[in-house]
Amino acid sequence: QVQLVESGGGLVQPGGSLRLSCQASGTISSIFAMGWFRQATGKQRELVARITSGGGLEYADSVKGRFFISRDNAKNTMYLQMNSLKPEDTAVYYCNGVFLKGNYWGQGTQVTVSS
Repeated sequence: QVQLVESGGGLVQPGGSLRLSCQASGTISSIFAMGWFRQATGKQRELVARITSGGGLEYADSVKGRFFISRDNAKNTMYLQMNSLKPEDTAVYYCNGVFLKGNYWGQGTQVTVSS
């Protein structure tokens, strides 16, 4: 079993920055990919950014050049650096991990961008 715990969400003004963290624990076997998804009120969950086991990166068009995903394998932690935040980035952000033993989700962390 794998547990994913997000942290770092909060309220920020437009143009501000936040860094989300996702700590993985438990029986961590082969990792195929890890990523960040978000779900705004009344909308479907969408991919924000993903990093594969080989280091490949993928970003949603709406966040390219503003958000940056990274991973610290020694700490079993993934990060999402979010810069130049916009009100439309407001959502619950979820950590996702695709491991040999299955697909896992964190509980989510709220990010609110508002003045």
